[in-house]
Amino acid sequence: MNFEDYETLPTNNVVTHMSAGAIAGVMEHCVMYPLDSVKTRMQSLAPTTLREGISGTLLRMIRTEGVLRPVRGMSAMVIGAGPSHALYFSSYEYLKDKMITMSTTSRYHTVIYGLSGCISTLLHDGIMNPAEVVKQRMQMLNSPYKSVMHCLMKVYHTEGPRAFYRSYSTQLTMNVPFQSIHFMVYEFAQKVTNKEHKYNPTAHMTSGALAGAVASAITTPLDVCKTLLNTQQVGSIKGMRNAMKTVYRLGGFAGFFRGMQARIMYQMPATAICWSTYEFFKYILGNARLEEVRLVVPPSTVFAEDDGSVGSNMSRDSEKQQQSLTPSTEKINLKAREIPAMSGAGLYGSLSFNTMHTSADSSFNRRKDSTILDITHT
Repeated sequence: MNFEDYETLPTNNVVTHMSAGAIAGVMEHCVMYPLDSVKTRMQSLAPTTLREGISGTLLRMIRTEGVLRPVRGMSAMVIGAGPSHALYFSSYEYLKDKMITMSTTSRYHTVIYGLSGCISTLLHDGIMNPAEVVKQRMQMLNSPYKSVMHCLMKVYHTEGPRAFYRSYSTQLTMNVPFQSIHFMVYEFAQKVTNKEHKYNPTAHMTSGALAGAVASAITTPLDVCKTLLNTQQVGSIKGMRNAMKTVYRLGGFAGFFRGMQARIMYQMPATAICWSTYEFFKYILGNARLEEVRLVVPPSTVFAEDDGSVGSNMSRDSEKQQQSLTPSTEKINLKAREIPAMSGAGLYGSLSFNTMHTSADSSFNRRKDSTILDITHT
C-alpha cells in the first residue's frame, strides 16, 4: 500500500481510532514520564522543596532517592492512559468528521477542531483524573506511599472517593483550553507541513511538538493549581479559587509559572510522540483492515476467443435489426457483450467467468444454445 492511499483508508472506523489512541497515550506518558516527575517536583510549593533547574532536580532525585525514583508511579499512567486516550481520539475523530460534514464552508473548520477537542477532553479527564492524583502523589518529595495500589487504597480510606476528583474542575479548566489550542495548532500546522494530507511522520511530529509547546506555555498557571490540589502538600486546599490564592500567597505572581520550562520540554516531545504514534498505528491498522476486504483484480481482462467473421457478421446483423426495429415488435435483440473477468484471488483461489452472446441470440428462447460460458478455477 502506498502512502498516497493514506487518506482513502477507512479512518472512520471506531476500533482503529481507539486502538491507535490507546497505544499513543501509553507511549506518550511512559517515554516522557521521568521529565513529568521533574515538572511535578518543580511545581511543588512546599517550603522544603529546593529550587533547582531541570537537570539539577533530576540528578538530585536519582542521587538521593534511587535510579528508579523518576519513574515511580508510571503504572498508574499505563492503566489510565490507555482507555482515556482511546476515548479521547475516537470521540475527537467522530465529532470532527460529523461537524465538518454538517459545515457548508471550510471557514469554520478551526473552530470545529477546537470544539471537538473540548468535548473529547470531558471523556478523557473523567478517566484520567484519578490516575493523575495517584501519579502526582507518588512523584512528590518524601512520598509516604510504597506502591500505586498502596497510594490508591490509602487515599480512598483516609480522604474518600471524592479525593480522586478534587481537581477535576481544575483539570477541565486547564485541559479544555489546552486541548482546544492543541488541536487547533496541530491542524493548522498540518495544513502548512502536510498539504497533501498524506501519512507523513515528519509533519506529524513537527505539528505535534509545536501544538504541545504553545498549549503548555499558555496553560502553565492552571497546571500549577492542579498540582497543588492533587498533592495537598501545604494543607487542605479545596477549589480553584482557594488554589489560586494559595499559589499567589506562597510564590507570588511568579509562582504560577513554576516548572513552565520543564512543562514545555515535557509536552513538546510527548505530543510529538503521541501524534506520530497515533497516525502511524491509524495508518497500519487501517491498512490491515483494508487488505482483509480488498478484491484482487487482474491487470488484464480475459475474453472468450472468437474469430473475426463472427464479430463482423454480428455487427452487420445487429445494425439491420436496429433499423427495422419498431415499437410494436416483441423480439429482443442483444448486441455482443463482453464481461470482464472477475477474480477473488487471495480469498479462495482465483475464479474467472467469461461470457459472450452471439448474433444468433435474437430471442430469449435460443439464449441457452447460443451463450458461451467459460469457467476457469485455479
